[in-house]
Order: sequence, then structure tokens, then C-alpha cells
Amino acid sequence: METTEISPKSRLAVSLFAWFLGVFGVHRFYLGKIGTGLLMLFTVGGLGIWALVDFIMAVAGVMKDKDGKLIKNWE
Repeated sequence: METTEISPKSRLAVSLFAWFLGVFGVHRFYLGKIGTGLLMLFTVGGLGIWALVDFIMAVAGVMKDKDGKLIKNWE
């Protein structure tokens, strides 16, 4: 069984950033993913589709930070 580390980043913060500011990639910047954050900023969140997918992934708890750690904690 694979053990995955849990990120100290807040799942609630990532979810809210993705919902309200997802088209600007703010949640990606928060997770330390500067490159994809810039890409989302310049493509308006992949015309909103990429931002929506990221929001769903954040709420489901399957999104990872820049170090590959899962964003699981709601606080």
C-alpha cells in the first residue's frame, strides 16, 4: 500500500481560490505551482474549463501541491 504525504496547505483555501479566482490561477500560485498559475492567468483559466476541473479536484481532495503532497486538510 502506497503512503502519500499530506500537504500543510488548506483544502478550503484552495477550493475557495479555485471557485472565485480560478480563472486567474490564484489557487495554483497558492500551491506553489507558479508555471501553471501563469499559464492559467494568460489563458483565463483555460477559458474557465481548467479552473472548473481544478475546483472539482480541490473539493474531492485529489489535488496536489508543488511537492506532490495531497491537499486533504480542510483547516
